[in-house]
Amino acid sequence: MDTNQPTPPPMYTPSSAAPGIFTGKIPSTVAFGIGLLLFLMPFIDIKCNNMSLQQVNGVQLATGFQMKNSSSDNSYLDDLKSDTVDKEITKATTKTDKKEPNLYAMIALGLGILGLVLSFTNAKAAIGGAMVTGIASAGALIGLMLDIKKKVKLDMPSTGGDGDISEGLDKIGKTVTDKVNITVDFTPWFYIAVIAFLAAAFFCYKRMSATRTVK
Repeated sequence: MDTNQPTPPPMYTPSSAAPGIFTGKIPSTVAFGIGLLLFLMPFIDIKCNNMSLQQVNGVQLATGFQMKNSSSDNSYLDDLKSDTVDKEITKATTKTDKKEPNLYAMIALGLGILGLVLSFTNAKAAIGGAMVTGIASAGALIGLMLDIKKKVKLDMPSTGGDGDISEGLDKIGKTVTDKVNITVDFTPWFYIAVIAFLAAAFFCYKRMSATRTVK
């Protein structure tokens, strides 16, 4: 019997695939963190005839903010005033008031914080919860945009018939409404925040998929 036969080479066993870059906790936590930090940036830009009057960040929308009085620094509005209707026009176009917290902004901020906390854990249920909160946060921001646009239309200066401006000032009220165009533009920071929360939800989904593959 020949004892000098060559031994067969050891069989190669492929190692398990290394986890992808998007399947760890870092991408999702970073995305949630970016989304929350963007709440410190201006989300909306309140304009009058394309002139910026005030910028409001996400935190202010969620907690309430004070509207600035533009009568002292907006010469265009000053030109529209007359001795007869000065008080009425000022009340309609340069009113200073405290804006209440927006429900959608509060929900988006709260869910973003919850999603950030859940993304730090490795539990499957927590990761799934973080994915849901990411989608819900983005949805709440979209609801915020629709809600603000709706309120802007309702808060336009009155043209008479509802008791705010007397019937004798109807024509003047309509002229002011035509000349004073109050708009609210959403800044790029707002849209980036929406994308950040959606990205966080996607990364959480990838983590869940990787967990199923390993099992």
